[in-house]
Order: sequence, then C-alpha cells, then structure tokens
Amino acid sequence: MADSAGPLFVIGGHEDKDGGREILGAIAAELGEGTLVIATIASAKRDGYFEAYCEGFAPLGVGRLVELYLDDRDQAHDPARERMIDQADGIFFTGGDQSRLMTLIKDTPVEAAVRALHERGGLVAGTSAGASAQGETMLVGGGGEETPRLGDIELASGLGLIRDSIIDQHFAERGRIGRLLGAVGRRPDCLGIGIDEDTALRIEAGSARVIGSGGVTIVDASRASHSNAADARPGDILSLHGATLHALGNGDRFDLIARRPAS
Repeated sequence: MADSAGPLFVIGGHEDKDGGREILGAIAAELGEGTLVIATIASAKRDGYFEAYCEGFAPLGVGRLVELYLDDRDQAHDPARERMIDQADGIFFTGGDQSRLMTLIKDTPVEAAVRALHERGGLVAGTSAGASAQGETMLVGGGGEETPRLGDIELASGLGLIRDSIIDQHFAERGRIGRLLGAVGRRPDCLGIGIDEDTALRIEAGSARVIGSGGVTIVDASRASHSNAADARPGDILSLHGATLHALGNGDRFDLIARRPAS
C-alpha cells in the first residue's frame, strides 16, 4: 500500500441507510462534495442497489453518485467505464457475490482504474461481497455455524488492497467464526478479519478503526503452535493451536502491520 493511498472502508453488510447512517456519514464526510461511483457489479441483477444508496447518501452532502454495472467481462474494457472511475473521488462496491465481482474485473482496465484511484488518495469502500473482495485472499465458500472441516473452505484471489488478509462479513449474524478459523488455518500468513453487520473498519496506512454498531473479530494464526491443515484429509476437523483472537468494538483501533491493538 503506497503512503499516499486513500482510505478503505470495509463494511460487514446491512449498514444503516435510513437512521443515524454512521458508516455512510463517515464516508460522506471524507468525500465532501466529490463524486462517488456506486459499483453494483457483484449483483447478478441491479435489484435497486443504486437507488437505495442514492437515498441513503441523499442527506449527507455527497456531490454526485454514478452507477457502474457490468453485464459481462468485455464491458470492463470499456474506456467510458474506466474514465468514470478516473474522474471519481471514491468508489463503493455493493453486495452480491464476490466471485462474480472478481471474475468480471480481475486483470482488466476497470481493476487497474480502481487501484489507481486508491493509490492517488481516493476512497474505496465495499460492503458484504464488496468487503470480502478488498482482501488479498478472498473467501468464496464454506459453511457457517458449524465446526470447520478441511476441504470445506474455498479461497480465491481478491483485489489485494489490504495485504495479507482474509475478510469475512455478516460475521456474527451468520456464525462465521468457524469458517474464518478454517481459512486462516489454511493461510496462516493472512490475518483473518470478521466484520459484523452495520459495522466497518476504516483503514489507512495500515491503521484500522472500528465504526458502527457491531464488532470486528480478528484471528492471527501466524504464530500458531500447531495446524493440521497441511496433512489432514478433506473432511477432517481443523486442528489449530495457539492462534490469537482479538475482539474489537466501536472506536477500537488495530495495527494491521504489527498485528496488535493500537491506542
């Protein structure tokens, strides 16, 4: 991440759009009267996502909202769509399916434009699928609410805006601690980040701060004393010893580089 890179907002889904709007308000405060691209790419159908965010941001003073949607991968090579991002001050990836999002934009001019926006100081936000895609490694499958079994977890490459990370969303609401443990069991080099609904991490220069009504769970397996992920057979229960877990609430800060809470 470059020193001049802009802020990231990683949102666990279902952020408040018609009440206090704490998360949307924080994004709007950073954008001012700038232009925000609402990227609805993760959804197979638009389903009113753009209209919902127009209403959510309406009282918050953002200058202009424009929608970016892709029906197929060819459209990610469209110069007009690339210019849309080039001329924006921020981009917000909505929910849906993170696999669809990355399949359509990976290694395309649209992905390059998102990276350039971030590197020049622009804001990048994502909720639900749009949150998972910001990590270096992306969770694309694996059941929640059950003991993690090796072979159940599916991982893929994300945007990599947050290096050495795996991000999961709707975390407490869908009981996803098991699958996050399974993910870091397979990739102990990656920090596991689980974000509840109506909760976000604002990240800049490796420093993260929690915003919203829920919590953030961080799992660090980099110094685990034992993991059976390398030798177990598919379907075996994960065995992981000595991983470190951090539970964070609104206002708490975390140093993603040093991998420890910060004041």
